Amino acid sequence: MLKDRSAQLWLALFSISVALEIAALYFQYVLDYGPCILCVQIRAVLFVVILLAAVALLLPVARKLSAVLLTPCTLTFAWFCYQVLGIERGWFEGSCTFEPAFPALIPLHEWFPSVFEPWELCGYTPEILFGITMAETLVGLAGLFLLANIFLLKDFRKQ
Repeated sequence: MLKDRSAQLWLALFSISVALEIAALYFQYVLDYGPCILCVQIRAVLFVVILLAAVALLLPVARKLSAVLLTPCTLTFAWFCYQVLGIERGWFEGSCTFEPAFPALIPLHEWFPSVFEPWELCGYTPEILFGITMAETLVGLAGLFLLANIFLLKDFRKQ
């Protein structure tokens, strides 16, 4: 059993991120809800969180650096989730394209099209449970990620 809070938080971030990736693929390939460009970008950020959490869990000496690198990831995750909700609710005007915004050096949509290639335009997310949409769920989870990041940075300052 993991005794220190930092390891527990990293395990929680890892587990939630993996679960979200699996859920996204389930919605895509089983329920036929294709991802939009923002959904694909959220997947990419979650993939980075999975990598950071794995490094932090396997190499405790790297936890401080991982916590610092996690900060832009959680902020980006929160921003993308908010954008998805904003487009769904009509707070933001415009639509997204099918062209992923990945850097030319890391064309995830070409390397792993089954995971990172957008299929749909932004604007709709399916209902998950009790009338709560995927966008609403993601915004709530983004809040949890930000809270976990704050605690990890707080632990970082103690050491």
